[in-house]
Amino acid sequence: MTRALLLLATMLATPAMAQTIAITNGTVAIGDGSAPVERGTVVISGGRIVAAGRGVAVPAGAQVIDATGKWVSAGIVSAMSDLSLIDADGVSESNDVGARNSPYKASIDVSDAVNPASVKVADERLGGVTRAIVAPSAGGSIFAGQGAVIDLGADADAVTRPRAFQYVELGEDGGRLAGGSRSAAYALLRDSFEQAQDYRRNPAAFDGRTREALVKRNDAQALLRVLDGAVPLLVHVQRASDIRNVLALKRDYPRLRLVLVGANEGWLVAREIAAARVPVIADALADLPIAFESLAATESNVGRMRAAGVQVALTGGGTQSGDHVLRQFAGNLVAITRVPGATGLDWGQAFAAITSGPAAAIGMDGEIGSLRAGRRADVVLWDGDPLELSSAPEAVWIDGQPQPMDSRQRLLRDRYLVPVEGALPKAYERP
Repeated sequence: MTRALLLLATMLATPAMAQTIAITNGTVAIGDGSAPVERGTVVISGGRIVAAGRGVAVPAGAQVIDATGKWVSAGIVSAMSDLSLIDADGVSESNDVGARNSPYKASIDVSDAVNPASVKVADERLGGVTRAIVAPSAGGSIFAGQGAVIDLGADADAVTRPRAFQYVELGEDGGRLAGGSRSAAYALLRDSFEQAQDYRRNPAAFDGRTREALVKRNDAQALLRVLDGAVPLLVHVQRASDIRNVLALKRDYPRLRLVLVGANEGWLVAREIAAARVPVIADALADLPIAFESLAATESNVGRMRAAGVQVALTGGGTQSGDHVLRQFAGNLVAITRVPGATGLDWGQAFAAITSGPAAAIGMDGEIGSLRAGRRADVVLWDGDPLELSSAPEAVWIDGQPQPMDSRQRLLRDRYLVPVEGALPKAYERP
């Protein structure tokens, strides 16, 4: 066991306290878009980052972890995740991502369904994921509901920010949900916004109590938070023309804080997105025309948008391999910079796209997503470059607290790694 892991084990056995920790001599990846810093130091105190980089002094009395030959980084922030909302895709009872038959739409709050003990949570934490932007899935309406930001700590208090954003489906899926066309989806969107404003003007006269009501009172209240700019509106679209239509919404609703999700054809309108200062949570490596709205998909999409000045974060795009594969996607975007004719990201940009980028998209970059001073101390100690497939975390801190480095998956691996007969359950005992 390395010195770092020995110290981590000691800390886990010690009651939680506002201790000061200094991780020294490692290659530090701050997560703000800057290049990694060799032989840097990260100082944590009171659950927050005090300082990170080269030339950082170690406070007197701090517990020191020597990270020589290792990397120290901000924790990965998984965007558009279903972590803690679902245990098994094929078991509906374990799935709280969508609510197809609910009379409520925009007011659905996924934070009520967050399960910190979900088996997937520990697995993703072992992959370096420390926070997740958890999004609902649209069921019977273009309005999926309100998403949340959670941490992946091994405790019962998982929700960092409930009702952090509203999620809406437009494009092909939105047209289908609204009755069969994009035009119907925009009519539904605008009418819902207008009804929310009617509720504001005269709550007593608002007819939103019946099951047949298009917008219920709770839905209207949720939509007013969007119209007032209190929370961002995350809109899932892919086609360039759909992106233009979404950007145009700000003419009628100037306080909207728009965020594009998906945007497979974003590179075609990158300058327009940048001029509107709308962030994008993009499908990382969508490069196939899997739908008519993605005919211009290319693996250079993210790189081209970033080159045009768009603030880009990455989402796994519904991958079944787990949220931790985001670092593989980010690494691929670095690798394609060496492919003739392709446009990718440099290392700092790619790592920011899975750390501070998702946080900035929903207005939380001052709180999470990097090792800048004052941010929550979500820190990962890696045995190598985080964007290399062969690297793995050796230690994880969330809110400055060391996390257990095990999961059900790992425990099962260790149990059956050497298949020898040991103690058997009573039903299988030999006579």
